Amino acid sequence: MRATLRSLAFEPDPASLSAEPTEFSLHARFIVGPTDGPGDESFDITVCTPEWLARACSAAGGIYDARHHVVVNLDEFDKRAVHDWLALRVECVEGDTWAEIAERLGRLGHWEFEDYRP
Repeated sequence: MRATLRSLAFEPDPASLSAEPTEFSLHARFIVGPTDGPGDESFDITVCTPEWLARACSAAGGIYDARHHVVVNLDEFDKRAVHDWLALRVECVEGDTWAEIAERLGRLGHWEFEDYRP
């Protein structure tokens, strides 16, 4: 079984960034589902620049847990580049069940059901 990226949304809208962003952080939610059927799940990541990460590390006392972060080093923020990179990462994930795939994708982004207990 494989997964496919169904959608990617950023908050705030990347259009609100300055013309030459060098230090920024955006929340991104990506929706993923099985390639061969219906259904989907959401995963969240922080997309940031190395400069933003360095500042966050300093503000946290020198240690910053960067789990679920994607660091971009772009002269100009490019939504398409992030989308394409993420789509390739998602499409590489395989598993015998959807739960296996979602757990593996949870290493990249925070899965909506991570640590869920009924």
